[in-house]
Amino acid sequence: MTILPIDLVLSGGGIRAMAFHLGVIRALAEAGRLESVSRISSVSGGSLVTGLVLHRSGMQWPSSERFQAEIYPAIRTELTTRSLQWDALRELRRPQNLRFLLSRSNLLASALRRRWAIRDKLADLPASPDWSINGTNAENGKRFRFKRTDLGDYLNGYAPTGNFPLANAMAVSAAFPGGFGPLRLRADRFKWRRRLSWDGPKDETVETQPTASVIHLYDGGVYDNLGLEPFFDAGRGVAKAANGHYILLSDAGRPLDMGFSKYSLNPFRIKRVADIMSDQSHALRVRAFHHYFAKDAARGAMVYIGDAADLDDSGRREAKFVASFPTSLLKLSTSDFDRISDHGRRLATAPLAAAVAQPP
Repeated sequence: MTILPIDLVLSGGGIRAMAFHLGVIRALAEAGRLESVSRISSVSGGSLVTGLVLHRSGMQWPSSERFQAEIYPAIRTELTTRSLQWDALRELRRPQNLRFLLSRSNLLASALRRRWAIRDKLADLPASPDWSINGTNAENGKRFRFKRTDLGDYLNGYAPTGNFPLANAMAVSAAFPGGFGPLRLRADRFKWRRRLSWDGPKDETVETQPTASVIHLYDGGVYDNLGLEPFFDAGRGVAKAANGHYILLSDAGRPLDMGFSKYSLNPFRIKRVADIMSDQSHALRVRAFHHYFAKDAARGAMVYIGDAADLDDSGRREAKFVASFPTSLLKLSTSDFDRISDHGRRLATAPLAAAVAQPP
């Protein structure tokens, strides 16, 4: 029996997602499977926690043993003693940062560099696992991704990363409308190339230039809060990896609240409508992926934060608490961190046995 390469997908969901994903990664480590992770796609909290894991392990993906003994405890301490949200706002004390008052992802990027010591460049990322940090291009509405060697989207084209800071790419993951606001990226500072056609050969490209001189990048969750697109074609219902990878999706998105008690002039009615549209887009992707792995458990699995089907009454109450935990970047109490993380670990443990391929 051989272990399939694992494509790890980490959804958005702020600090709730960060703790939940750490529990899922811990389950992988306990199963001795972190070494099998070959690719990662992340959004929002998933990107922030992946960046912290790599930063804490010296820009190398940790072994299962090292993650359990060193990386997990260190990040647990960080997330329960420091607040990403307040650290970002404290950056306004620096006069040169006042221009970012309405583009606060730049403040988060500054906080990640100065207060969390993440001074690495995208080029410093390890070649394996291959990590896609997903954002949303506000100008064209497409998924804009950052990787070790390049950044961009299929309409604008892609450009070498050069010295682009990892902290900036991570901060895009927090740029949710109404929250932190977009990160501004000067397109004229990069050299862009685009494929001749959408599905054309990667080596057949032409030089191009984005239509906007400044690209405004929002959280990847605006486009796809799962971060599943790099690995799975929802339209055709098939994986994108030709050699057969096990796709492990960790979904820490908060379920849509039931009820509609907004009075007629309440501006949050608009947010409610946007939440419903986002929920339906999410549901379509989930259904396609579920149909894919339901045919063969060795193809992949989804670990959903709100799943309580196989839990007892106490477990269902715990699942409800975790799934409804607020989406923010405020620090967690140690109790809340452990409850959220342990829930992710508990839910991920069972499906991991299916990450074993049939004999070649």
